[in-house]
Order: sequence, then C-alpha cells, then structure tokens
Amino acid sequence: MILERFRVEGKAAVVTGAGRGIGAASAVALAQAGADVVVSSRTEDQLRKVAAEIEAAGRRALVVPADLSDPEETAALAARAADVFGRLDIVVNNMGGTMPRPFLDTAPRHLENAFQFNVSTAHALTRAAVPHLLRTRGAVVNISSAMGRIAGRGYLAYGSAKAALAHYTRLAAYDLAPKVRVNAIAVGSVATSALDIVTSSDELRGRMEAGTPLRRVGDPEDVAAAVLYLASPASAYVTGSVLRVDGGIDAPNLDLGLEDL
Repeated sequence: MILERFRVEGKAAVVTGAGRGIGAASAVALAQAGADVVVSSRTEDQLRKVAAEIEAAGRRALVVPADLSDPEETAALAARAADVFGRLDIVVNNMGGTMPRPFLDTAPRHLENAFQFNVSTAHALTRAAVPHLLRTRGAVVNISSAMGRIAGRGYLAYGSAKAALAHYTRLAAYDLAPKVRVNAIAVGSVATSALDIVTSSDELRGRMEAGTPLRRVGDPEDVAAAVLYLASPASAYVTGSVLRVDGGIDAPNLDLGLEDL
C-alpha cells in the first residue's frame, strides 16, 4: 500500500522550534505517522502542550527547553535523542527567522545573526546527528523560505540567510549521499504567530491572499505534510531538493511599504 511509505513507525526525530506553528505541527505529524519525537524551543509550557499531542498519538516525547540560537545547545539535541530513544532517524531544522529591516538599517551584524540563527544552528545539529543518521540511513529536512528565492524590500538579511540554507541543503545532500538524505522546504506565508499582526487584520490578510495564486495563507499542517513526505520512505529517491510550499508565489505577497532611497 502506497500510504505505508509515509509511515515512520519506530523511528526517532528531533524538531527544533517545536513549541508552536510549523515546528509543532511537524512534530505532531511525525508522531501520528509513528515516530518518537524530541521537541525543543525556548518555551517549556508550549513544548509540554505539543508533547501531550505526541503522546496522544501513542508515541514518546522528550521535551528539551533550550536557547537554540546557540549552536552548541542545538547540537546537543542529537545525543539526547539517541540516549533516550536509542536511535535518531529524522532531523527537522525548523528554528529560524529574522525581522525585516530597511537596507540602511541592516548592519553587518544583522546579516551575521541571521546566518547563525538560520544556517549555523542547522549545520550544528545536522553535523552532530550524522553519526546516528548514517546508521539509520536517516533524513534531514531544513525549513527555508520563499524569500530565499524571490526578492522584496526589507528582507535582505532574512532572504540571504534562507537562500544560504537552501544551497546548504544541496551541498550537504552531496556530502552525505548515499546514506543520508537532505532536503528543504521553501515556505511561503503561513498562519503562525509570526504573522499574527498580518492575519489579525482583515485588510492586510486580504491583500496577502490576493497576492497568492492559491488565494489563501498557508496552514502549519500544509508544511507538516511536506515534512512528513521528505522524512519518510515516500521520498526515498529525493535528496538535495528544495520543495516549494508557498501557494505559488513568485513575488512577495505583502508590500512592507519601504520607500525608494
């Protein structure tokens, strides 16, 4: 049965930024498909709620509150998973993000911080996980962004970092083939807390929906379904790919209103 290829029964996963939004939805999706999951972010009470959903699906959850902007803390998640679950099969590097800024307000440190938050931490966890993933012939899924592919004002640091993460994915896939698969998802506008200021306004949400070919903002579960595909045997012949889950956009679907210099 083809649906069996989407199962990850008995496997173990680590999901960063798992307290809410895409990370939480991905952790729960993996559990519903059969995986035990390490969930990590800064906020323990959010993680506990996600862990309860994982356990309701009949799987084990390990809650690890951590400052995931620190590559060493992020890297430590691989050993925690292996110690508690006895294996590690799936890594979802979801933690990331950077606030928009006008060009002249974007200092070099903003670029450096964006790169560390979106790329260096993903590499730290992936590198630490590789010895375990080689044994299990595992998979890595990186959460990139449509802004790593398209251009819009205000996204210099964020878009540059997400573009780097997308190409990191292609390069890591070559380095780790044939035993470990590495893929990414280029995410569009998704209704998470990061977009609350937009989605809570009917006018702004309407503009964003009108600028999206599918005429809606994405749900975290839209991305979680793609995470499950890339983490499962369903994508066994896929590596080094960046899967678009963006509603079809080829330009930003909300203008930040930054004027010409």
